[in-house]
Amino acid sequence: MTVTAQPAVGEEALPGATGPTPRRRTGRVRRIALPYLLLLPALLLELLVHLVPMVIGIVMSFKELTQFYIRDWGAAPWAGFDNYSLSVDFDAPVGEALLHSFFVTCAFTVLSVGLCWLLGTTAAVYMQETFRGRGFLRAIFLIPYALPVYAAVITWAFMFQRDNGLVNHVLHDQLGLTDSPSFWLIGDNSFVALLVVSVWKGWPFAFLIVMAGLQNIPKELYEAAAIDGAGMVQQIRRITLPSLRPVNQVLVLVLFLWTFNDFNTPYVLFGQAAPEAADLISIHIYQSSFVTWNFGTGSAMSVMLLLFLLVVTGIYLALTSRGRKAADV
Repeated sequence: MTVTAQPAVGEEALPGATGPTPRRRTGRVRRIALPYLLLLPALLLELLVHLVPMVIGIVMSFKELTQFYIRDWGAAPWAGFDNYSLSVDFDAPVGEALLHSFFVTCAFTVLSVGLCWLLGTTAAVYMQETFRGRGFLRAIFLIPYALPVYAAVITWAFMFQRDNGLVNHVLHDQLGLTDSPSFWLIGDNSFVALLVVSVWKGWPFAFLIVMAGLQNIPKELYEAAAIDGAGMVQQIRRITLPSLRPVNQVLVLVLFLWTFNDFNTPYVLFGQAAPEAADLISIHIYQSSFVTWNFGTGSAMSVMLLLFLLVVTGIYLALTSRGRKAADV
């Protein structure tokens, strides 16, 4: 018995046709194109907000753009790679200052990311146990992350004041740990002050991400480990940390990018002129561009910073991807 396929409702059968009808092909094209059409407004906004200024900044880095060409920056003379050569000439004052700022930023980023991850992971692990008031503590821990950056940093700036700040009042007046009130917003102590503020407002994000990752670890693993005699430290080492490896890989990368590019914290805490000990590369580029009015050099520094972050991110993703493949094998 031979069964002949009948055309669907609304479709016309073509003599000798074996493939889909034109109407069916049109519907398939529409289904494929629909997601891209829905993404088109977001892509256009991304282009206007990020990509266009980025391209303009790259073009500016090849121009001798100073305060004399602010009104018509396109008329600035072409400088080629002179701005880049000046920035990487570490024997000259400009290159030496940029190199110092880079080392300060690296040290600040390593300490800040490490402390944020350590505090966030520790708090998330202890918050897994059920006890009275756990929800209230979780809400308290998230307050630094929920507060506006400017309001939080300005509050810390008042707390770090030498004569009437809360930090010196506690350390010097009440505890007697220092011989005299310390200067926290100038000198070498400015690095410590900046690190404290960065960790204070950054560790709740690590706490939130790690706490979400811990929800996916089956409790049966801990129960089986406890039956086998594993203590809390062994459970964290053998179960918690390996299970959180994918979460930690993303978390560390995000914290690194946020901290290395952080501009709001040092700018609000110290103003336009950051102390030498807390001269992060973001505020250094701002000073090179908007304080000395040398936008060409500042743009060249920004492009080199972008390239550095892209290279570090690519290497990090390659290493973590290789580690995941090795673990799966």
